[in-house]
Amino acid sequence: MSLAEELALWTHEQKCRKAVESLGKNGFTALYCSTGAEAAEYIVNAAESARTVGFGGSMSIAALGVQGVLQQQGKEILNHSSPDLSREQKLEVMRRQLTSDLFLTGSNALTLNGELVNIDATGNRVAAMFFGPRMVIVVVGRNKLVDGTPQDAIMRVKNWATPPNAKRLSFVTPCAHTGFCANCNAPDRLCRVTTIIDRKPRAVDLRVLVVNAELGF
Repeated sequence: MSLAEELALWTHEQKCRKAVESLGKNGFTALYCSTGAEAAEYIVNAAESARTVGFGGSMSIAALGVQGVLQQQGKEILNHSSPDLSREQKLEVMRRQLTSDLFLTGSNALTLNGELVNIDATGNRVAAMFFGPRMVIVVVGRNKLVDGTPQDAIMRVKNWATPPNAKRLSFVTPCAHTGFCANCNAPDRLCRVTTIIDRKPRAVDLRVLVVNAELGF
């Protein structure tokens, strides 16, 4: 590792640790992870007593490779992104995720003040983040950190998360073609439900892993 790379990694670490500190002040259980592998290990250990594990369609979670490990351990996997599901089956899986023992997801943005900011098309992911599952683990890569307000975080989501996600899901939206938010009214519009979790919700064990790695969009 070059000196420049070492210093960049150190700088990212300080910002990650600042976010973890702020999350702790806001009542969340928060942990700094130096690598994705460290985050994956934490998730597998936390899932020990879980029988059902919901997946919120997160690229960050997918990058950790935990689904296969949990499946091998006999967990029932609730993943609405499975390609063989019909629309009605997907909706049923989404409903069951709301009462899963463990729900795994990413976050579109996390401010250094410890606020989780997300935008959904259906709302199933964000709904499961703050009520329903016994435990929720949110994985946030360093690329999701925002040094600013929740409004700055919303702009981060619309400019950097929604366009690639729309393209990934083959949605017919302006941003899927141009890469820029047009605040559209397209039938496939993703930006429909915006949430800001600024304090730990009272009725869920919500944990946030802040990872010093690029994860998701």
